[in-house]
Amino acid sequence: MTPGVADILVESLPYIRRFAGMTLVVKYGGHAMVDEQLKADFAQDITLLKFVGLNPVIVHGGGPQINEVLEKMHIVPRFVRGMRLTDDVTMDVVEMVLAGKINKAIVMQINRMGGRAVGLSGKDGGLITAKKMQIVHQETADSPPEIIDPGLVGEVTEVNPALIHTLAAQGFIPVIAPVGVGENGETFNINADLVASQIAIALSAGRLILLTDVDGILNAHGKLISSLNRDLALSLIAEKQITGGMIPKVECALEAILNGVEKVHIINGRKRHALLLELFTDRGIGTEFTK
Repeated sequence: MTPGVADILVESLPYIRRFAGMTLVVKYGGHAMVDEQLKADFAQDITLLKFVGLNPVIVHGGGPQINEVLEKMHIVPRFVRGMRLTDDVTMDVVEMVLAGKINKAIVMQINRMGGRAVGLSGKDGGLITAKKMQIVHQETADSPPEIIDPGLVGEVTEVNPALIHTLAAQGFIPVIAPVGVGENGETFNINADLVASQIAIALSAGRLILLTDVDGILNAHGKLISSLNRDLALSLIAEKQITGGMIPKVECALEAILNGVEKVHIINGRKRHALLLELFTDRGIGTEFTK
């Protein structure tokens, strides 16, 4: 072992001690889900977190993989405000890809690394109850708002965490596909960030980590902002320093913080072992949200 490696281990010790027993919800998405090396790194990181005493819970996306299947079926994906418009045929594809192919691949990868992962969707054990989402779209500030029917796109109305608690207590790592059930038995496609945020709230998680393809929140000069509170984050949105697809991620982070999650992190999943670097080093690598 080199002195540098030993220094890293020593630096991580107080964090490992502090986080022991803590529930950690990780939204797994972006490039980290398609690059083979990053997939292996993620599985190793999650397994290590479980072995050192944390209780990781994974919520995963799968947009690119869904698009790939839809394109083979000659179906053009359509989005409004980052939400996939989902008809019956698209919903069948979404569920097949998310709860089937992707979910089981993540489970297998973690199990190969020595972890004990179990794949779930929001349908299992009444985990996620949902209702239809209404999307209000406005082209410009002067144009009238338009209510768009997104089809089978849902928002979480309730999370029943009993199954997650049972699995975690038995040493398993839950891997959850973001699919929910309506009151009439409908299946809903739900944004993975929203699901991760609501599950973190329901579990009173100590940490929620959102993996993205960018370093975190940047200031006007393009420099990483390492820490944000709610007021500062809202002001950056108002000033249009936080824009586009980052806005709903920040809104999910703020919702979690407002409802009992201690801290939320947005980090770049393109970096190898991003989870460990964010949690177990003094500086971290992304943006941390606090109250």
